[in-house]
Amino acid sequence: MRVALDTNVLLSSLLRRDSVPDQLVQAWSNGRFVLLTHEIQITELRVASRRPHIRPRLSRVEVGGLVNELRGKGVVLDRLPHASRSLDPLDDYLLALCEAGRANFLVTGDKAGLLALGTHAGATILTARAMLDRLLK
Repeated sequence: MRVALDTNVLLSSLLRRDSVPDQLVQAWSNGRFVLLTHEIQITELRVASRRPHIRPRLSRVEVGGLVNELRGKGVVLDRLPHASRSLDPLDDYLLALCEAGRANFLVTGDKAGLLALGTHAGATILTARAMLDRLLK
């Protein structure tokens, strides 16, 4: 199973240990699915973790550890097609990631944007809870 996790899910996994997003990241770390990513996402994760309301809650070591894990265990795609279906153009790379990586699922908390699309290029777009429920079946 090939999965793209929105950066909000990755960041949430660092902020709230034992949360649903953290359980998803642990499932990936334990080989339950293949995680697709791109340098755009890695940069977005680093930038988001430095925002003033988040920075005090995370150490650089925690963020760096996840970045290293993404690069070491994830499938880091080098080329993405053009995609422009999202209400937020900054999320279009996630849709392109689904296309290029032949994702089965895109996991996000973006209710108004990505979740509203339902599917993209054969990938089902769902919440972290819905994805975890699928993994636990």
